[in-house]
Amino acid sequence: MITRNQINQTLQKLYDDSANHLVLLGGSDRSEKESFLKRFCNDKKCFYYRGRHASGREQLSRFMHEVSETYDIKLQKNSYDECLNRIKSGDSSKLVVVIDELPLMQHSDPGFFSSIIKLKKHQLYPGPVLIILTASSLSYMDGEARELPDDGFGYFDEVMVLPDYNFLEVVRALPGSTMIDSLCVYAITGGVPAYMSHWNRRRSVKENIISLILTQHGALFSEAERYIGSELRELSVYETILSCMAGGCEKLNDIYQATGYPRAKISVYLKNLAAFNVIEKVVSFTSGGWENTKKGIYRIRDSFVDFWFRFVYPHQSELYTLSGEEFYEKYIEKELHPYLSRIFERVCSEYIELLSSVGKTTVRVTSMGTWIGKDGTIDIVGADEDRRTVVGICHWGQESADVHVYEQLLADLRLARLSPDAMYFFSGSGFSEDFAALAGSDPSINLIDLEEL
Repeated sequence: MITRNQINQTLQKLYDDSANHLVLLGGSDRSEKESFLKRFCNDKKCFYYRGRHASGREQLSRFMHEVSETYDIKLQKNSYDECLNRIKSGDSSKLVVVIDELPLMQHSDPGFFSSIIKLKKHQLYPGPVLIILTASSLSYMDGEARELPDDGFGYFDEVMVLPDYNFLEVVRALPGSTMIDSLCVYAITGGVPAYMSHWNRRRSVKENIISLILTQHGALFSEAERYIGSELRELSVYETILSCMAGGCEKLNDIYQATGYPRAKISVYLKNLAAFNVIEKVVSFTSGGWENTKKGIYRIRDSFVDFWFRFVYPHQSELYTLSGEEFYEKYIEKELHPYLSRIFERVCSEYIELLSSVGKTTVRVTSMGTWIGKDGTIDIVGADEDRRTVVGICHWGQESADVHVYEQLLADLRLARLSPDAMYFFSGSGFSEDFAALAGSDPSINLIDLEEL
Protein backbone atom coordinates (compact mmCIF):
# COMPACT_ATOMS: atom_id res chain seq x y z
CA MET A 1 0.00 0.00 0.00
CA ILE A 2 1.86 3.07 -1.28
CA THR A 3 0.77 6.38 0.25
CA ARG A 4 1.22 9.94 -0.93
CA ASN A 5 3.51 10.57 2.00
CA GLN A 6 5.82 7.78 0.82
CA ILE A 7 5.94 9.27 -2.68
CA ASN A 8 6.74 12.66 -1.18
CA GLN A 9 9.55 11.08 0.84
CA THR A 10 10.93 9.38 -2.28
CA LEU A 11 10.96 12.68 -4.17
CA GLN A 12 12.62 14.43 -1.24
CA LYS A 13 15.32 11.74 -1.09
CA LEU A 14 16.05 12.24 -4.79
CA TYR A 15 16.12 15.99 -4.29
CA ASP A 16 18.59 15.71 -1.41
CA ASP A 17 20.91 13.46 -3.41
CA SER A 18 23.68 15.32 -5.24
CA ALA A 19 23.11 13.51 -8.56
CA ASN A 20 20.59 14.47 -11.23
CA HIS A 21 17.41 12.38 -11.20
CA LEU A 22 14.49 11.83 -13.55
CA VAL A 23 11.03 10.80 -12.33
CA LEU A 24 7.82 9.84 -14.13
CA LEU A 25 4.80 10.52 -11.94
CA GLY A 26 1.36 9.34 -12.99
CA GLY A 27 -1.89 10.65 -11.60
CA SER A 28 -5.34 10.79 -13.13
CA ASP A 29 -7.12 14.08 -13.70
CA ARG A 30 -8.87 13.39 -10.37
CA SER A 31 -5.66 12.96 -8.39
CA GLU A 32 -4.89 16.68 -7.90
CA LYS A 33 -1.26 15.90 -8.69
CA GLU A 34 -0.69 19.58 -9.42
CA SER A 35 -1.52 20.51 -5.83
CA PHE A 36 0.69 17.67 -4.59
CA LEU A 37 3.65 18.91 -6.66
CA LYS A 38 3.02 22.52 -5.65
CA ARG A 39 3.35 21.54 -1.99
CA PHE A 40 6.51 19.54 -2.73
CA CYS A 41 8.10 22.46 -4.57
CA ASN A 42 6.96 25.07 -2.06
CA ASP A 43 10.40 25.58 -0.45
CA LYS A 44 12.47 24.79 -3.53
CA LYS A 45 13.66 26.56 -6.68
CA CYS A 46 11.37 25.29 -9.41
CA PHE A 47 10.53 25.71 -13.08
CA TYR A 48 7.06 24.45 -14.00
CA TYR A 49 5.56 24.05 -17.45
CA ARG A 50 2.14 22.62 -18.24
CA GLY A 51 1.92 20.86 -21.59
CA ARG A 52 -1.12 21.59 -23.71
CA HIS A 53 -2.84 20.38 -26.86
CA ALA A 54 -0.84 22.25 -29.50
CA SER A 55 1.22 21.84 -32.63
CA GLY A 56 4.94 21.32 -32.21
CA ARG A 57 5.62 24.92 -33.18
CA GLU A 58 3.02 26.34 -30.80
CA GLN A 59 4.15 24.13 -27.90
CA LEU A 60 7.77 25.23 -28.30
CA SER A 61 6.69 28.86 -28.59
CA ARG A 62 4.73 28.62 -25.31
CA PHE A 63 7.65 26.85 -23.61
CA MET A 64 10.14 29.50 -24.78
CA HIS A 65 7.83 32.28 -23.66
CA GLU A 66 7.54 30.88 -20.15
CA VAL A 67 11.28 30.32 -19.84
CA SER A 68 11.89 33.89 -21.03
CA GLU A 69 9.32 35.31 -18.60
CA THR A 70 10.56 33.28 -15.65
CA TYR A 71 14.25 34.12 -16.05
CA ASP A 72 13.97 37.49 -17.83
CA ILE A 73 16.10 36.36 -20.77
CA LYS A 74 15.91 36.34 -24.56
CA LEU A 75 16.01 33.08 -26.46
CA GLN A 76 17.12 32.90 -30.09
CA LYS A 77 17.63 29.30 -31.19
CA ASN A 78 14.02 28.07 -31.07
CA SER A 79 14.87 24.76 -29.42
CA TYR A 80 14.15 22.88 -26.21
CA ASP A 81 17.90 22.42 -25.81
CA GLU A 82 18.36 26.18 -25.56
CA CYS A 83 15.44 26.53 -23.14
CA LEU A 84 16.73 23.81 -20.82
CA ASN A 85 20.22 25.26 -21.01
CA ARG A 86 19.04 28.65 -19.72
CA ILE A 87 16.92 27.56 -16.76
CA LYS A 88 18.64 27.92 -13.39
CA SER A 89 18.20 27.88 -9.63
CA GLY A 90 20.17 31.08 -9.17
CA ASP A 91 22.36 29.57 -6.45
CA SER A 92 23.95 26.24 -5.52
CA SER A 93 20.62 24.56 -4.63
CA LYS A 94 19.09 21.86 -6.80
CA LEU A 95 16.55 23.02 -9.37
CA VAL A 96 13.28 21.13 -9.66
CA VAL A 97 11.99 20.99 -13.24
CA VAL A 98 8.36 19.93 -13.53
CA ILE A 99 6.95 19.18 -16.97
CA ASP A 100 3.27 18.50 -16.46
CA GLU A 101 1.66 16.24 -19.08
CA LEU A 102 4.59 14.57 -20.83
CA PRO A 103 2.24 12.85 -23.36
CA LEU A 104 1.19 16.22 -24.79
CA MET A 105 4.81 17.36 -25.07
CA GLN A 106 5.85 14.11 -26.72
CA HIS A 107 2.96 14.07 -29.17
CA SER A 108 3.65 17.63 -30.33
CA ASP A 109 7.40 17.00 -30.68
CA PRO A 110 8.81 13.45 -30.47
CA GLY A 111 12.28 14.96 -29.99
CA PHE A 112 11.37 16.67 -26.72
CA PHE A 113 12.43 13.75 -24.56
CA SER A 114 15.91 13.77 -26.09
CA SER A 115 16.39 17.22 -24.58
CA ILE A 116 15.24 15.90 -21.22
CA ILE A 117 17.87 13.15 -21.40
CA LYS A 118 20.55 15.77 -22.18
CA LEU A 119 19.39 17.80 -19.17
CA LYS A 120 19.75 14.79 -16.89
CA LYS A 121 23.23 14.06 -18.31
CA HIS A 122 24.48 17.60 -17.47
CA GLN A 123 24.75 18.37 -21.19
CA LEU A 124 22.52 21.47 -20.88
CA TYR A 125 22.01 23.31 -17.58
CA PRO A 126 25.13 22.31 -15.59
CA GLY A 127 23.63 22.63 -12.13
CA PRO A 128 21.95 19.82 -10.17
CA VAL A 129 18.36 19.08 -11.22
CA LEU A 130 15.45 16.90 -10.21
CA ILE A 131 13.26 16.44 -13.29
CA ILE A 132 9.66 15.39 -12.68
CA LEU A 133 7.59 14.47 -15.73
CA THR A 134 3.90 13.75 -15.21
CA ALA A 135 1.09 12.00 -17.07
CA SER A 136 -2.63 12.03 -16.35
CA SER A 137 -3.24 9.09 -18.67
CA LEU A 138 -2.70 5.85 -16.76
CA SER A 139 -2.75 3.90 -20.02
CA TYR A 140 0.19 6.07 -21.17
CA MET A 141 2.14 4.97 -18.10
CA ASP A 142 1.85 1.30 -19.09
CA GLY A 143 2.03 1.84 -22.85
CA GLU A 144 3.66 4.71 -24.71
CA ALA A 145 5.94 5.67 -21.83
CA ARG A 146 7.75 2.37 -22.17
CA GLU A 147 8.38 3.07 -25.86
CA LEU A 148 10.05 6.48 -25.56
CA PRO A 149 12.80 7.12 -28.11
CA ASP A 150 16.46 6.35 -27.36
CA ASP A 151 15.38 3.75 -24.76
CA GLY A 152 14.10 6.70 -22.81
CA PHE A 153 12.15 4.69 -20.23
CA GLY A 154 15.42 3.34 -18.87
CA TYR A 155 16.51 6.84 -17.87
CA PHE A 156 13.81 7.12 -15.21
CA ASP A 157 15.10 6.68 -11.69
CA GLU A 158 11.57 6.29 -10.35
CA VAL A 159 8.21 5.56 -12.01
CA MET A 160 5.34 6.13 -9.60
CA VAL A 161 1.58 6.61 -9.68
CA LEU A 162 0.05 9.01 -7.20
CA PRO A 163 -2.47 6.96 -5.20
CA ASP A 164 -5.85 8.05 -3.91
CA TYR A 165 -6.27 8.53 -0.18
CA ASN A 166 -6.54 5.36 1.89
CA PHE A 167 -9.15 4.98 4.62
CA LEU A 168 -6.93 6.31 7.39
CA GLU A 169 -6.28 9.47 5.34
CA VAL A 170 -10.01 9.85 4.68
CA VAL A 171 -10.74 9.57 8.41
CA ARG A 172 -8.13 12.25 9.13
CA ALA A 173 -9.76 14.50 6.53
CA LEU A 174 -13.13 14.16 8.27
CA PRO A 175 -12.51 15.09 11.92
CA GLY A 176 -15.57 14.59 14.09
CA SER A 177 -17.25 12.13 11.69
CA THR A 178 -18.44 8.73 12.87
CA MET A 179 -16.75 5.61 11.55
CA ILE A 180 -19.90 4.68 9.64
CA ASP A 181 -19.99 8.09 7.96
CA SER A 182 -16.30 7.81 7.11
CA LEU A 183 -16.92 4.39 5.57
CA CYS A 184 -19.76 5.87 3.50
CA VAL A 185 -17.51 8.66 2.23
CA TYR A 186 -14.77 6.14 1.37
CA ALA A 187 -17.27 3.83 -0.36
CA ILE A 188 -18.60 6.67 -2.51
CA THR A 189 -15.47 8.72 -3.26
CA GLY A 190 -12.89 5.94 -3.11
CA GLY A 191 -10.58 8.48 -1.48
CA VAL A 192 -10.20 10.32 -4.81
CA PRO A 193 -8.79 13.76 -3.87
CA ALA A 194 -10.90 15.70 -6.38
CA TYR A 195 -14.08 14.13 -4.99
CA MET A 196 -12.99 14.59 -1.38
CA SER A 197 -12.45 18.28 -2.05
CA HIS A 198 -16.16 18.63 -2.88
CA TRP A 199 -17.36 16.73 0.18
CA ASN A 200 -18.77 19.07 2.82
CA ARG A 201 -18.03 17.55 6.22
CA ARG A 202 -20.52 19.91 7.85
CA ARG A 203 -23.31 18.15 5.96
CA SER A 204 -24.62 14.63 6.44
CA VAL A 205 -23.82 11.80 4.05
CA LYS A 206 -27.37 12.03 2.70
CA GLU A 207 -27.09 15.79 2.11
CA ASN A 208 -23.77 15.38 0.30
CA ILE A 209 -25.07 12.61 -1.95
CA ILE A 210 -28.10 14.69 -2.87
CA SER A 211 -26.22 17.93 -3.50
CA LEU A 212 -23.18 16.45 -5.29
CA ILE A 213 -24.54 13.42 -7.16
CA LEU A 214 -28.33 13.60 -7.43
CA THR A 215 -28.66 17.28 -8.36
CA GLN A 216 -28.21 18.20 -12.03
CA HIS A 217 -25.80 21.01 -11.25
CA GLY A 218 -23.95 18.98 -8.60
CA ALA A 219 -20.18 18.70 -8.95
CA LEU A 220 -20.31 14.91 -9.42
CA PHE A 221 -23.62 14.58 -11.27
CA SER A 222 -22.12 13.39 -14.58
CA GLU A 223 -18.69 12.50 -13.23
CA ALA A 224 -18.79 8.73 -13.72
CA GLU A 225 -19.58 9.02 -17.42
CA ARG A 226 -17.12 11.89 -17.87
CA TYR A 227 -14.32 9.92 -16.27
CA ILE A 228 -14.96 6.77 -18.32
CA GLY A 229 -15.18 8.86 -21.48
CA SER A 230 -11.90 10.65 -20.74
CA GLU A 231 -9.92 7.66 -22.04
CA LEU A 232 -12.46 5.25 -23.51
CA ARG A 233 -14.82 5.46 -26.47
CA GLU A 234 -18.00 3.56 -27.36
CA LEU A 235 -19.57 4.43 -24.02
CA SER A 236 -22.75 2.54 -24.84
CA VAL A 237 -20.79 -0.73 -24.72
CA TYR A 238 -18.72 0.12 -21.66
CA GLU A 239 -21.70 1.38 -19.69
CA THR A 240 -23.77 -1.67 -20.59
CA ILE A 241 -21.01 -3.93 -19.27
CA LEU A 242 -20.54 -1.85 -16.11
CA SER A 243 -24.27 -1.87 -15.47
CA CYS A 244 -24.28 -5.67 -15.65
CA MET A 245 -21.32 -5.90 -13.31
CA ALA A 246 -22.89 -3.52 -10.80
CA GLY A 247 -25.99 -5.69 -10.93
CA GLY A 248 -24.06 -8.80 -9.89
CA CYS A 249 -22.49 -10.26 -13.06
CA GLU A 250 -18.99 -11.38 -12.08
CA LYS A 251 -18.02 -13.88 -14.76
CA LEU A 252 -17.47 -13.35 -18.47
CA ASN A 253 -20.26 -15.80 -19.22
CA ASP A 254 -22.64 -13.89 -16.92
CA ILE A 255 -21.89 -10.69 -18.84
CA TYR A 256 -22.35 -12.54 -22.14
CA GLN A 257 -25.76 -13.82 -21.06
CA ALA A 258 -26.84 -10.38 -19.85
CA THR A 259 -25.59 -8.30 -22.80
CA GLY A 260 -25.60 -10.63 -25.80
CA TYR A 261 -22.21 -9.24 -26.87
CA PRO A 262 -19.76 -11.82 -28.30
CA ARG A 263 -17.39 -13.18 -25.67
CA ALA A 264 -14.34 -12.02 -27.63
CA LYS A 265 -15.72 -8.46 -27.71
CA ILE A 266 -16.48 -8.53 -23.99
CA SER A 267 -12.93 -9.70 -23.24
CA VAL A 268 -11.44 -6.76 -25.16
CA TYR A 269 -13.63 -4.22 -23.38
CA LEU A 270 -12.94 -5.74 -19.99
CA LYS A 271 -9.22 -5.54 -20.73
CA ASN A 272 -9.57 -1.84 -21.60
CA LEU A 273 -11.55 -1.12 -18.43
CA ALA A 274 -8.93 -2.93 -16.36
CA ALA A 275 -6.10 -0.95 -17.99
CA PHE A 276 -7.94 2.21 -16.92
CA ASN A 277 -8.29 0.83 -13.36
CA VAL A 278 -12.08 0.96 -13.56
CA ILE A 279 -12.46 -2.79 -13.05
CA GLU A 280 -10.23 -5.60 -11.86
CA LYS A 281 -10.02 -9.32 -12.37
CA VAL A 282 -9.90 -10.98 -8.97
CA VAL A 283 -8.02 -14.26 -9.11
CA SER A 284 -8.12 -16.53 -6.08
CA PHE A 285 -5.04 -16.34 -3.86
CA THR A 286 -2.65 -19.15 -4.73
CA SER A 287 -2.87 -22.03 -2.29
CA GLY A 288 -2.91 -25.80 -2.46
CA GLY A 289 -6.66 -26.22 -2.81
CA TRP A 290 -6.98 -25.76 -6.57
CA GLU A 291 -9.82 -28.25 -6.94
CA ASN A 292 -11.95 -26.17 -4.53
CA THR A 293 -11.15 -22.81 -6.11
CA LYS A 294 -13.25 -20.70 -8.47
CA LYS A 295 -11.81 -19.19 -11.60
CA GLY A 296 -11.23 -15.44 -11.64
CA ILE A 297 -14.15 -13.04 -11.33
CA TYR A 298 -14.54 -9.42 -12.46
CA ARG A 299 -15.41 -6.56 -10.14
CA ILE A 300 -15.72 -2.81 -10.50
CA ARG A 301 -12.64 -1.41 -8.82
CA ASP A 302 -13.39 2.31 -9.01
CA SER A 303 -15.61 3.13 -6.03
CA PHE A 304 -17.41 6.11 -7.51
CA VAL A 305 -18.11 4.31 -10.79
CA ASP A 306 -19.42 1.34 -8.80
CA PHE A 307 -21.70 3.59 -6.71
CA TRP A 308 -23.05 5.34 -9.79
CA PHE A 309 -23.83 2.15 -11.70
CA ARG A 310 -25.22 0.42 -8.64
CA PHE A 311 -27.61 3.15 -7.48
CA VAL A 312 -28.05 5.82 -10.14
CA TYR A 313 -27.53 4.47 -13.67
CA PRO A 314 -30.49 2.01 -13.57
CA HIS A 315 -32.89 4.79 -12.56
CA GLN A 316 -31.80 7.73 -14.68
CA SER A 317 -35.33 8.60 -15.81
CA GLU A 318 -36.37 9.13 -12.22
CA LEU A 319 -33.15 11.01 -11.55
CA TYR A 320 -34.64 13.74 -13.72
CA THR A 321 -38.24 13.46 -12.53
CA LEU A 322 -37.84 12.99 -8.77
CA SER A 323 -36.28 15.42 -6.35
CA GLY A 324 -32.84 14.46 -5.03
CA GLU A 325 -34.32 13.61 -1.66
CA GLU A 326 -37.08 11.48 -3.16
CA PHE A 327 -34.54 9.59 -5.28
CA TYR A 328 -32.26 9.01 -2.28
CA GLU A 329 -35.07 7.71 -0.10
CA LYS A 330 -36.42 5.42 -2.82
CA TYR A 331 -33.23 3.88 -4.19
CA ILE A 332 -30.30 4.50 -1.85
CA GLU A 333 -31.28 4.91 1.79
CA LYS A 334 -32.19 1.29 2.62
CA GLU A 335 -29.40 -0.24 0.51
CA LEU A 336 -26.49 1.95 1.54
CA HIS A 337 -25.54 0.09 4.73
CA PRO A 338 -25.43 -3.37 3.09
CA TYR A 339 -23.50 -1.82 0.20
CA LEU A 340 -20.67 -0.90 2.58
CA SER A 341 -19.62 -4.55 2.91
CA ARG A 342 -17.31 -4.30 -0.12
CA ILE A 343 -15.49 -1.22 1.10
CA PHE A 344 -15.30 -2.74 4.59
CA GLU A 345 -13.19 -5.55 3.11
CA ARG A 346 -10.83 -3.02 1.56
CA VAL A 347 -10.49 -1.15 4.84
CA CYS A 348 -9.72 -4.39 6.69
CA SER A 349 -7.04 -5.25 4.12
CA GLU A 350 -5.48 -1.82 4.61
CA TYR A 351 -5.50 -2.41 8.37
CA ILE A 352 -3.54 -5.66 8.06
CA GLU A 353 -1.10 -4.00 5.64
CA LEU A 354 -0.58 -1.18 8.12
CA LEU A 355 -0.04 -3.57 11.03
CA SER A 356 2.47 -5.52 8.94
CA SER A 357 4.34 -2.38 7.88
CA VAL A 358 5.03 -1.49 11.54
CA GLY A 359 5.94 -5.04 12.52
CA LYS A 360 2.80 -5.85 14.51
CA THR A 361 1.87 -9.04 12.65
CA THR A 362 3.52 -12.43 13.03
CA VAL A 363 3.98 -12.49 9.25
CA ARG A 364 5.62 -9.69 7.26
CA VAL A 365 2.99 -9.48 4.50
CA THR A 366 4.43 -9.04 1.00
CA SER A 367 1.43 -10.24 -1.01
CA MET A 368 -2.27 -10.12 -0.33
CA GLY A 369 -5.45 -11.34 -1.97
CA THR A 370 -8.72 -13.23 -1.53
CA TRP A 371 -9.28 -16.96 -1.62
CA ILE A 372 -12.40 -17.55 -3.71
CA GLY A 373 -13.72 -21.03 -3.22
CA LYS A 374 -16.56 -22.87 -4.89
CA ASP A 375 -18.27 -23.18 -1.50
CA GLY A 376 -16.72 -20.39 0.55
CA THR A 377 -14.51 -17.33 0.60
CA ILE A 378 -11.61 -16.15 2.76
CA ASP A 379 -11.79 -12.38 2.44
CA ILE A 380 -8.12 -11.66 3.14
CA VAL A 381 -5.06 -13.86 2.72
CA GLY A 382 -1.67 -12.28 3.34
CA ALA A 383 1.62 -14.08 2.87
CA ASP A 384 5.31 -13.40 3.35
CA GLU A 385 8.13 -14.48 1.07
CA ASP A 386 8.28 -17.88 2.79
CA ARG A 387 4.54 -18.44 2.19
CA ARG A 388 3.63 -18.09 5.86
CA THR A 389 0.13 -16.63 6.00
CA VAL A 390 -2.36 -14.59 7.96
CA VAL A 391 -6.05 -14.56 7.09
CA GLY A 392 -8.92 -12.19 7.69
CA ILE A 393 -12.71 -12.46 7.70
CA CYS A 394 -14.83 -9.32 7.32
CA HIS A 395 -18.25 -9.60 8.94
CA TRP A 396 -20.64 -6.84 7.91
CA GLY A 397 -24.19 -7.23 9.08
CA GLN A 398 -26.71 -6.25 11.72
CA GLU A 399 -25.88 -9.12 14.09
CA SER A 400 -22.68 -9.63 16.06
CA ALA A 401 -20.09 -12.03 14.71
CA ASP A 402 -20.24 -15.29 16.64
CA VAL A 403 -18.35 -18.57 16.85
CA HIS A 404 -20.05 -19.79 13.66
CA VAL A 405 -17.93 -17.28 11.72
CA TYR A 406 -14.82 -18.88 13.19
CA GLU A 407 -16.06 -22.39 12.42
CA GLN A 408 -16.83 -21.43 8.81
CA LEU A 409 -13.31 -20.05 8.43
CA LEU A 410 -11.83 -23.32 9.69
CA ALA A 411 -13.86 -25.21 7.08
CA ASP A 412 -12.73 -22.85 4.32
CA LEU A 413 -9.09 -23.13 5.45
CA ARG A 414 -9.27 -26.89 5.00
CA LEU A 415 -10.61 -26.44 1.48
CA ALA A 416 -7.94 -23.85 0.69
CA ARG A 417 -5.24 -25.96 2.37
CA LEU A 418 -4.01 -23.03 4.40
CA SER A 419 -2.58 -23.08 7.92
CA PRO A 420 -2.33 -19.43 8.95
CA ASP A 421 -0.13 -18.12 11.74
CA ALA A 422 -2.87 -15.69 12.74
CA MET A 423 -6.55 -15.09 12.07
CA TYR A 424 -8.14 -11.63 12.07
CA PHE A 425 -11.88 -11.25 12.46
CA PHE A 426 -13.33 -7.83 11.64
CA SER A 427 -16.90 -6.93 12.53
CA GLY A 428 -19.02 -3.86 11.94
CA SER A 429 -21.43 -4.94 14.68
CA GLY A 430 -19.23 -6.34 17.43
CA PHE A 431 -18.69 -9.89 18.66
CA SER A 432 -20.73 -12.33 20.72
CA GLU A 433 -19.62 -13.18 24.26
CA ASP A 434 -18.71 -16.76 23.37
CA PHE A 435 -16.54 -15.59 20.46
CA ALA A 436 -14.77 -13.06 22.70
CA ALA A 437 -14.15 -15.81 25.25
CA LEU A 438 -12.70 -18.09 22.56
CA ALA A 439 -10.38 -15.33 21.35
CA GLY A 440 -9.23 -14.77 24.91
CA SER A 441 -8.03 -18.36 25.11
CA ASP A 442 -6.41 -18.54 21.64
CA PRO A 443 -3.65 -16.00 20.85
CA SER A 444 -3.95 -16.71 17.09
CA ILE A 445 -7.45 -15.18 17.05
CA ASN A 446 -7.65 -11.38 16.79
CA LEU A 447 -10.98 -9.54 17.04
CA ILE A 448 -11.18 -6.01 15.60
CA ASP A 449 -14.35 -3.96 15.76
CA LEU A 450 -15.27 -0.88 13.79
CA GLU A 451 -13.96 1.62 16.31
CA GLU A 452 -10.53 -0.04 16.47
CA LEU A 453 -10.25 0.32 12.71
